[in-house]
Amino acid sequence: MTRPIRVLVAKPGLDGHDRGAKVIARALRDAGMEVIYTGLRQTPEMIVNAALQEDVQVIGLSILSGAHNAIVPRVLDLLREKKMEDVKVIVGGIVPDEDAAELKKQGVAAVFQPGASLESIVQFIRSAIGKAPASQSVS
Repeated sequence: MTRPIRVLVAKPGLDGHDRGAKVIARALRDAGMEVIYTGLRQTPEMIVNAALQEDVQVIGLSILSGAHNAIVPRVLDLLREKKMEDVKVIVGGIVPDEDAAELKKQGVAAVFQPGASLESIVQFIRSAIGKAPASQSVS
């Protein structure tokens, strides 16, 4: 039996709005993934250390504050420093298209902007990690 995909969902910075992160965490859990939610006001160092300790395959950053251009590159740098380049980083929140393109150039696997469906996020993670759902119903 293969282990489920492990995802760390984090709210970096001073943004105190975590409803979206909790909705995503629940959707991922309902899709059979193991989800670790770090809570509010996490630093990049706290996020990467938690990802290392929890042996996750994906880090999902929920950022609504506009600080994505400062926080995300720092997370990516710390992952490289700790030799964790295989961990996929996805970002969700208010990210302008031009910033999303730049974050992807820096190494972010995907950016999900407002209106992205929960199913598209689940499918992206499964595809990025190379795992199909644990059970599929056949009609």
